[in-house]
Amino acid sequence: MADPIRIANCSGFFGDRITAAREMVEGGPIDVLTGDWLAELTMLILARTRVKRPNGGYARTFVAQMEQVMGACLEKGIKVVTNAGGLDPDGCADAVAEVANRLGLAPKIAYVRGDDLLPRMADLLAADQLSHFETGEPIKDASSFLTANAYFGCWGIVDALDRGADIVITGRTTDAAVVCGPAAWHHGWKRTDWNALAGAVAAGHVIECGTQATGGNYSFFTEVPGMARVGFPWAEIAEDGSSVIGKHEGTGGEVSIGTVTSQLLYEIGGPEYYGPDVTTRFDTIQLDPVGKDRVRMSGIQGEPPPPTLKVCLNRSGGFRQDLNVCLTGLDIEAKAKLVWEAFWAACPFAPEDFASVKSRIVRTDKPDPQSNEEATAFFKITLKDPDEKKVGRAVSNAMIELALASIPGFTSVGGGPGGGRPFGVYEPARIPAANLPQEVVILGGETHQVSSVIPDGPSSVTPAPGPGVGAPGGATKPAPLGAVVGARSGDKGGNANLGVFARSDEAWAWLDSVLTTEKLRELLPEAAELEIDRHPLPAIRSVNFVLHGLLEEGVAASTRQDGQAKSLGEWLRARVVDVPEALLP
Repeated sequence: MADPIRIANCSGFFGDRITAAREMVEGGPIDVLTGDWLAELTMLILARTRVKRPNGGYARTFVAQMEQVMGACLEKGIKVVTNAGGLDPDGCADAVAEVANRLGLAPKIAYVRGDDLLPRMADLLAADQLSHFETGEPIKDASSFLTANAYFGCWGIVDALDRGADIVITGRTTDAAVVCGPAAWHHGWKRTDWNALAGAVAAGHVIECGTQATGGNYSFFTEVPGMARVGFPWAEIAEDGSSVIGKHEGTGGEVSIGTVTSQLLYEIGGPEYYGPDVTTRFDTIQLDPVGKDRVRMSGIQGEPPPPTLKVCLNRSGGFRQDLNVCLTGLDIEAKAKLVWEAFWAACPFAPEDFASVKSRIVRTDKPDPQSNEEATAFFKITLKDPDEKKVGRAVSNAMIELALASIPGFTSVGGGPGGGRPFGVYEPARIPAANLPQEVVILGGETHQVSSVIPDGPSSVTPAPGPGVGAPGGATKPAPLGAVVGARSGDKGGNANLGVFARSDEAWAWLDSVLTTEKLRELLPEAAELEIDRHPLPAIRSVNFVLHGLLEEGVAASTRQDGQAKSLGEWLRARVVDVPEALLP
């Protein structure tokens, strides 16, 4: 039986802590260094970067980190696996090779490509090979696509490691693939080892966002030590797919049942966590503390994955203009009404001339305000249209012209008048896995293909039981929901997910009985008219909601103040409900 493999994370997003790779390599023993640089929005950012710098659509911060740690990784035998290649994994591999040459090092570098569908788009659409992920309708028009990338799984990474690669760079993979790949390689798993693969995917999901597993974005952060400088996590994955989540000694934050549960709920849907390698059943996960800053995940079961790969499509949505005006003091609603009427009287266009017009009043003002800021609310108008000129200086000028001619205390937010800015629209799709092999390239060496098809096979899943206790009775009192439960929320294309978790069996029984879909609509009026899915996960004392359409056409197009729904869970926790006194601190 092979020893467990310790896989560390040094990046949860494009822009994460630049010193994290060095911290993980020098801070304690690890076998593999991984990092996640990609998100749906990141692919759009990299597309714009590539327009300005051909072959430069990758995360340059990863290259900088490799300059810091490449020598130490080679000396200690630490493999590096990352999706920082983005839209140009070959360009990223070349940049890393340049760094190695400058340092006098000679790592074996591999990259995985084939996820980029844009070069093949015309043929794929002609053959009806690309369909919408949710509706199943064929994708017909690709004229406005800026990016089109399939989510690869782990087997291209496994192949590169089998061939002796020291550094493996991928384009778009699932976030967990950079962890699952090294684990499958180390333990020699087969493609039908569903449970082992599912365990590695769950571990990858926990550490993929870096410090979100060690106290970052954690509801109960006031209980966590060292939050000023939180350490990054690692997962020690055993041959059966079970794992221990931990962090290096002496680093800030904590690894606890709470922090791990919170991250398990991030950006998920129902109990079936679909992926290109395995369908991981989140209703089978069992968590146990096994020491300070150590949590064991076990019992995780898996099923065969779908025969298709998910595809991230980003297309041009046109242009937008966001206008923001401060409303201060008394008569907030009347002031917003006058600004709206005066703006359209001054604007050379009517509301119906635009593809989209959204407005909202954000009530940040307080009664009897103790400061100018406490007296201020905001009125926001967002205009969208394919015509850049229509949302350009003409409309921003129309708002500025109201400064002395409308409401008292008029103050605009965001500087002077300016042109519209482009925005992207996210569209999820799927493509048959058989149509998209992974191409593994050893830099300066051979190139070969790895099939993306996963053979079907028998599987049997038994969900883990939840707590067997009931909700406490007795007196209740009004209190914020967050006095009892934590939450983690995020974006899933145009949808948002909202996971809520309890920290005791009794609190879970109460949460499950109280927080129905109807109650959620009541507590979050913004979601009252939306389609909402509810998914209980009793084994980890959690319930996850998916709010369809909350983010409109995706992060880059959303007109919400929090376009990524990162704070949605904390809003819910601030709502006051009747809580059993027995559950309150």
